[in-house]
Amino acid sequence: MAKIKITQVKSTIDRPKDQKATITALGLGRISKSVVVENTPQIAGMVNKVNHLVKVEAA
Repeated sequence: MAKIKITQVKSTIDRPKDQKATITALGLGRISKSVVVENTPQIAGMVNKVNHLVKVEAA
């Protein structure tokens, strides 16, 4: 599968617990941190849930 690069661009302060947990599960946690992961349906769902906090690009 294709790989995608996910970068956190906004803080999780004052966000619901489920969004904070999703950011942690993606391997993020602070602004400007990036991870490269496989683009699976599970990852796509997590990115969709926090798409207002992250930036996604092809890796």
